[in-house]
Amino acid sequence: MSRKAVFLDKDGTLVEDVPYNVDPEQIRLTVGALEAVRSLHLTDYQLFIITNQSGVARGYFPETALITVEQHLRELFQSVGVPLAGFYYCPHHPDGSVTHYATHCNCRKPQPGLLLRAASQHQIDLNQSWFIGDILHDIQAGRQAGCRTILLDNGNETEWQLSPQRLPHHTVNNLIEAANVIQAIATPPQTDTQLQNNSVSPVPKTPETPPMRSASSPPTLIPSEGVWGKRSSPSRGFGGLPPNARITRNKPCSNP
Repeated sequence: MSRKAVFLDKDGTLVEDVPYNVDPEQIRLTVGALEAVRSLHLTDYQLFIITNQSGVARGYFPETALITVEQHLRELFQSVGVPLAGFYYCPHHPDGSVTHYATHCNCRKPQPGLLLRAASQHQIDLNQSWFIGDILHDIQAGRQAGCRTILLDNGNETEWQLSPQRLPHHTVNNLIEAANVIQAIATPPQTDTQLQNNSVSPVPKTPETPPMRSASSPPTLIPSEGVWGKRSSPSRGFGGLPPNARITRNKPCSNP
């Protein structure tokens, strides 16, 4: 079963760039590096370090010195619960002073040899994978391997020799931003059904206003009574008196 991976350049991307450093005590992670690798791990990416180490070919340190560097980086990853899937380095340089390492090779970036080797040994689908680096040699290596690429524009690239193979897919400021880009693209779009299930429930309709009652019949003149008003029920007379009741009118008083 193929897996997806994020390949990380080491110096200037994962750790602060201290030229030819192999002393674990001087290794300093870049800002947000552990947070970024942890979030990528939680998104099911295998994590690899891909690095040129020409200090071996130049005679600055023995190849065995990279063992302690790898072990220290594994411990840093493990401190946040993240396994480092692989540490791949190229010890060569064509102008090296150590004959055994002074050679042209296919593993020194911008060549993609280290990524192809890692993918073969760990069943990695490079088309679903990413390479993050701080110079365009990293971008070229990633593109030639078939990965999508992210450039950390932190000032370490100074030549800017552009070509179609050296154009990053994305450019960010730091590893946290790079991880955010990868996570956003890796998250599959929701289907219509999922969108409907996740949508906010519609606001319930307010009860409809009950239909207005028809206006009461207009008042009518009751001729026999000489007043405006509703006609009394047949069982009652004017003012609520029985129909056979007699109304006695007061006569004017003759005496003041």
